[in-house]
Amino acid sequence: MTALVSLRGVGKSFALGEGSVEILHDIDLDVEEGEFVAIMGPSGSGKTTCLEILGALSRPTVGGYHLDGEPVHELDDDALADLRARRLGFVFQTFNLMPRMSAVRNAALPLLYAGVRSAEREARARDLLCRVGLEHRLDHRPSQLSGGERQRVAIARALANRPRMILADEPTGNLDEATGREILEIFDELHREGRTLVVVTHSDEVAARAGRVVRLRDGRVVGDERVH
Repeated sequence: MTALVSLRGVGKSFALGEGSVEILHDIDLDVEEGEFVAIMGPSGSGKTTCLEILGALSRPTVGGYHLDGEPVHELDDDALADLRARRLGFVFQTFNLMPRMSAVRNAALPLLYAGVRSAEREARARDLLCRVGLEHRLDHRPSQLSGGERQRVAIARALANRPRMILADEPTGNLDEATGREILEIFDELHREGRTLVVVTHSDEVAARAGRVVRLRDGRVVGDERVH
């Protein structure tokens, strides 16, 4: 069976003065459809860079990335933008919501970029916000929401285009313990539904929810273990 995600020999380096610094080294990684994978490692290990490559936000310097068998590393900028908009969902530590937009309009943004009609955008966004427990906050702006509520809006937005994979970077990092646990319960539910989740985290509690933990150190995979 072909993996949903396949990285082969992926390296990433950045220019630094007259030379370069290598962030990732020879990464091989497969993610099957429906897996919940946590990527862990100390600061500077390359976790976020790896997630950016999986999210088509950054190109590998060397190596190949295939999503659903498609060679993502060969796509031009327009095709990468289309892939991000239609096949990937993102949840960030800092939420990345538009401050002047309501929760509904924030959740509907991916549908706007995908050309979905206004009425359908709003209906789908409202349904998703209700699903994550925000039926009483649909028309509130981010400044009127708690951190946990803003992260729920971000999750609804990530689900809007029915993505093939959801990528999250420290999704509970800015939340208190109780609120973080509520967010993790949403991730648990998405996993039970068969969604594919890849989460970068420092948290052992987050990793314990995943079915698999991939560990990075100094830009290399140093561990890959099934949790349960």
